[in-house]
Amino acid sequence: MRLPDFSVFQRPAFARFWITRATYVLGWQIQTTALLWHVHQLSIAAGKSEREAVFALGLVGLFQFVPLFALSLVGGQLADRYDRKLILAICYAVKFCIAVGLAAATTMLPATTMINVIFAAAMVSGAVNAFQPAAAQSLLPSLVPREALPQAIALNSLAFTTSSVMGPSLGGVLLALGGAHQSGVQLAFIAAAVLIGIGIAALMGVDAPKRESVETRRTLDLIVEGLRYVRDNKIVLGAISLDLVVVLLAGAQALIPVFADRILHTDDAGYGLLRAALAIGAAVTAFAIAAYPLRRHVGRWMFASTFVFAACTIVFGLSTSYWLSFTALVIAGAADMISVQVRQSLIQLATPDFMLGRVAAVSFIFISASNELGDFEAGVMGAIFGPALGVALGGGAALLAALLWMWLFPALARADTFEDRALEQSRESAAGTTSSRPPQGDETVTAPESR
Repeated sequence: MRLPDFSVFQRPAFARFWITRATYVLGWQIQTTALLWHVHQLSIAAGKSEREAVFALGLVGLFQFVPLFALSLVGGQLADRYDRKLILAICYAVKFCIAVGLAAATTMLPATTMINVIFAAAMVSGAVNAFQPAAAQSLLPSLVPREALPQAIALNSLAFTTSSVMGPSLGGVLLALGGAHQSGVQLAFIAAAVLIGIGIAALMGVDAPKRESVETRRTLDLIVEGLRYVRDNKIVLGAISLDLVVVLLAGAQALIPVFADRILHTDDAGYGLLRAALAIGAAVTAFAIAAYPLRRHVGRWMFASTFVFAACTIVFGLSTSYWLSFTALVIAGAADMISVQVRQSLIQLATPDFMLGRVAAVSFIFISASNELGDFEAGVMGAIFGPALGVALGGGAALLAALLWMWLFPALARADTFEDRALEQSRESAAGTTSSRPPQGDETVTAPESR
């Protein structure tokens, strides 16, 4: 069995950045796992019906998406103007404060008030997410030479997926330690704060080149330029919009607490493992891709993995067996990782360096629309049709949407390698329609911000 090349860890800046990413994601996944479970349990304790409890889970996603949607384009142009490490450090510091605040409020407030506090925390988190991903995606290329960047991208994704596996599982264990009381939730929030704090400390040790602002144009001009670039680059537009429609329709993460409690009848630990299932499949696949990179027929790989993801969502929605549901989510996570790796690589190779922050911001709006807004959509569908039928219908709609995108974006479906001339032409054509300044220094690509 071939192992990934780990030589890039010999560069201290990348090694510390990797630790930052791994510990931050681990803490945030623990917090999210506890938060969703807590919202569901608080809703039931407050006397709400099952449908109202399902809808409350969807509202968490909506409250995150609204500020993110409003501010992401501003965050993208800031990442193209100013010190990306500083922007990232501020974002992580706010996330640390959110975790500490939730830990303090958990045992002090009644159920109804605590739900409102969680909604407020979700809004602040969404606002932070408008600035964080663009800065993170644009920072990595300055830490490694261009020839080492593909290796760094793969290992950075592996950090995300590994922490995404461990986080929900650890979150479930911490919830179980608290039994029927809120101490388990509080313990999870404290653990999240500690891990995010470690991530901040590691980030402070990253020796990133200082970046001076060279843009003098108005913020609105830069935002419009980024939007025009995405609109005119069919590879970029097709890739990010495919993610939007498929995950928006087929996302079921927010309803996992309901499935675990009401349909699969498992305990806290079983819920944590179920929520980690997507990340387990993604982590195994990320490791495999790092060792055996995709080189040919990348467009086919992306669409095929999209079909598998949607089909597994249907199986999960209709299943009443814990292990069948778990397996469906693992396979869905594996398929999603293939799609993410191909999609993000295509986007990055079709985007010049000076546009990376703005394109990353647009891309993250689409990703968040599919994730957070998808959680809201899942909550609405679950409230109307019931969780099982709502998720299954979403998976079926995602299958049809993927077929439609193959017809709308044939160049995306036909993409053979990541170095296709079609990518170069797409990049040159889109760049020619903007009034952008020429890139300074070597152009490079960024690490994908995985789901």
